[in-house]
Amino acid sequence: METPLDAGFSLIRQHQADAGLGWLTAGPDALPAPLDAMTLGEFEPDLWIPASHPAAGRGTISLAEMASLQVIHGPRRASPGTYDRWLDVLRTADPHFAFTDPPLRHSLPVALAFAATADPPAAVLTGRAAIAGTSPGVIRRLRPADTSDMVRVSIAGRPLTATAALVWNGDLPRPLQQILFDTADSVTPPAPATPSRAG
Repeated sequence: METPLDAGFSLIRQHQADAGLGWLTAGPDALPAPLDAMTLGEFEPDLWIPASHPAAGRGTISLAEMASLQVIHGPRRASPGTYDRWLDVLRTADPHFAFTDPPLRHSLPVALAFAATADPPAAVLTGRAAIAGTSPGVIRRLRPADTSDMVRVSIAGRPLTATAALVWNGDLPRPLQQILFDTADSVTPPAPATPSRAG
């Protein structure tokens, strides 16, 4: 079933589901007992800002600059754990910071057009769209006409990240746990090869 999972994976702890694919804002060791998890990768959002913003030319924005903007992101119910964690991070720069819900959750072009016409212009924070540490990018590339004169930038220091994880209840039968582990292992990207030294 497709349903939002809370940060504590309550559906799995209460045996309403055997396993879940969700987002962790802390490592798998921070999960409450009896949950077990395998991480699939770390992801970060993209931030879209008006092309007129000073950070647009740099391609990177500081957390303080971001917190000074009206930022469209959410809604919270879609991923409460990540939403709350990112909100806490932004409130370290501005204790009064709050996200603004998007006009349409599944339409980045509409959110960008809405942000570009806001007064003052706003920014748009995507969901977890890019593998952490890679060049900024979204799952679906936008045509220039779709961007409404908004520019995609990265957030300095990568303060907003979330880890994709397959989570299951530790009291599942061992053969089923092994199937889940093997499934997660098959979709985890291999570690980069280390160059061997000539002897």
